[in-house]
Amino acid sequence: MEIENRAEMTSQPGSQAAATDASTRQRVLDLLLERGTMTAAEFADALSLTAAGVRRHLIALVDSGEITTIEQSGPRGRGRPASVYQLTADGRKGFGQAYDDLALSALAELVAIAGPDAIGRFAERRLADLEDDYRRRRGTDPDKDPMEVLAEALSAAGYFAETAAGGELCQHHCPVVDVATEYPQLCDAETSVFARLLGSDVSRSATIAHGAQACRLHVGGPTPLPNPVSALADRKVNA
Repeated sequence: MEIENRAEMTSQPGSQAAATDASTRQRVLDLLLERGTMTAAEFADALSLTAAGVRRHLIALVDSGEITTIEQSGPRGRGRPASVYQLTADGRKGFGQAYDDLALSALAELVAIAGPDAIGRFAERRLADLEDDYRRRRGTDPDKDPMEVLAEALSAAGYFAETAAGGELCQHHCPVVDVATEYPQLCDAETSVFARLLGSDVSRSATIAHGAQACRLHVGGPTPLPNPVSALADRKVNA
């Protein structure tokens, strides 16, 4: 099978082979954005590639700085892979993070003119389109789980969101991560808006802006905190 795959690749014109490689590597990045971490074997299964074939793409993405390997915690059993792959900050930038030096400068000027509270007001206004989309979706399907509806609205806005067991909402991408790192009020405003839309207490247990692989929010009840606790963990907003 591997020999056949190699023969097929060498028979393709150079530009077509390059396009195929680029498409496959983008799929690798997409999978990591959705799942957080994956092993080489999991990539091979998801992409229907041989181990050697997927390894070539992973090496290329590591060399380009878009993904990195991390050691798995816990004892290694027989056949347990030594490491898994995850996106780097550079890898995330390819998913359309809507920020730049101008945005940071503009917000700094806003704070200088109107005070630090202006950031929170600005952040809530920035989420107005998301709120409108959520309410439209709820009106279309009022019986659907509100958390699922919010995840759909967030995904449409570029957050790659999904719900998880135990009342958890995960956002696998942050379009404004650099700005949120400098101004955590953006994260607080999101939490406040989510609490208002869902009519429930909402707490954050992790954020991409502070190094996590996903922004994790817990809806209702006590928040299961990570270990170690991140800088923005357990920032709770009551509905």
